[in-house]
Amino acid sequence: MAFFFVLIPFGTFAILMLVSNASISLLAAATVSLAVIVSDRIRGRTLKMLPVGSVALFAGLGCYIALVDNSWSGHTVRIIIDGGLLVIALASLAIRLPFTLQYAREQVDADIAQTPGFLRANYILTLAWTLAFVAMLIADILAIYAPNVPLWVGLAIAFSARNSAVYFTKWYAQYRRKHYAPKA
Repeated sequence: MAFFFVLIPFGTFAILMLVSNASISLLAAATVSLAVIVSDRIRGRTLKMLPVGSVALFAGLGCYIALVDNSWSGHTVRIIIDGGLLVIALASLAIRLPFTLQYAREQVDADIAQTPGFLRANYILTLAWTLAFVAMLIADILAIYAPNVPLWVGLAIAFSARNSAVYFTKWYAQYRRKHYAPKA
């Protein structure tokens, strides 16, 4: 469940973008991302790639827009945020440390975390999230470059992608536990 906690800053950003400007939304999301990190550390959890990347992404873009160029559209900002998420996911795969692995290790026994199947499962989960990030990026691009496509189509794509990744993560973790747990 800790993994889904890291999605709160993205929800904060999305909601604030409806009622505020980009720099306020981004800096608020950076603050919430930082709060997620502090909360994890207080609970004795490790520092993780996704929240650290989120703080850097939100704070860096928020400061740039607030201090340098505040003319960026909400669509452009969302494309950069979704592209940044995609880069974080792809980077975690490239360095052979799928970002879901950091969360999963905290929820299983150390002996299970060392198995090849556990690592493989986390590659699969990270790939599922990577595909969701691609779909969300496509939805944002559609909003800019295909303005004749109704807004609800892009929202449906983004919502479906995120919810599918959440559902798959929960289902696949249960499936792995049921089918690959050591037999007593």
